[in-house]
Amino acid sequence: MDDIVRRPLLEVAGLCYGVGGRPILRDLGLGLAAGESIAVTGPSGCGKTTLLMALLGLVTPDSGTVTIAGTDITRLSARDLAAHRRAHLGVVFQFGELLPELSPVENVALPALLGGTRAGRAYREAARLLADLGVPAAETPTGALSGGERQRTAVARALITRPGLLLADEPTGALDGDARDVVADLLFALPERHGCALLVVTHDEAVAARADRRLRLDQGRLAGAAA
Repeated sequence: MDDIVRRPLLEVAGLCYGVGGRPILRDLGLGLAAGESIAVTGPSGCGKTTLLMALLGLVTPDSGTVTIAGTDITRLSARDLAAHRRAHLGVVFQFGELLPELSPVENVALPALLGGTRAGRAYREAARLLADLGVPAAETPTGALSGGERQRTAVARALITRPGLLLADEPTGALDGDARDVVADLLFALPERHGCALLVVTHDEAVAARADRRLRLDQGRLAGAAA
C-alpha cells in the first residue's frame, strides 16, 4: 500500500519535555506506519529513553501530542491510558524483564491473561509464538535460557496481544555478537511478518542499519534519515 494513503500508527507532533528547566526533548515530530521500522540512535543521555517513556505515556510532555492508533494519549486518564496501551502497544526491554521462576510460555501468556484472554487460548498462542521464534517453551525455566533465547521470549511476550506498535529499548544491548544479530534480524522482520510498526532505540549502528529509517536524537532534536 502506498505510504501516502497509510494512516500512521504513531504520530508525534511538537513534543517538548524538560526537567528542572533543562530541555530534554525539543519540538519533536515523528510518524510511523504499519509495516515500517525506525531506529533512533544518539549519544548516552540524549533523551532516547525519555522519548520512549513519552510514547508509553509514562511521562507527560510539556507540550505536543503523541497519537497512537488515532488517539492522543496525552489527553487520556490514567485508566484509559493503561487500557489503550494494553490494546495497541508492545514493549521489548534491554534485559527482557521476564520472571525467571516462570517458564517461557507462562511469561509470554501473562499479558494476554491480564487482558482477559482465557487461559487455554493464551497458552496456546504463547506456545505458537515461542515455537515460531525458536524458543523451548515446555518446562524449561526462563532463568535457564540463554540471553538470546530470553530476548526472543521477550519479543514473543510483546507480540501476544497483537499490538499495532512495537517499541524496543536497546533490545540487543546485553547480548554478544551472534545473539545480537539473531535478535536484531528477528525484530526488523516483525513489521512485515506481523503487520506492526516498530520503533527501536539503540546505540548500536549495526543494529540501526536494519531499519527502514534511521533518526538521530541529539540535543533534544531528531534529525537525519536513511532508507
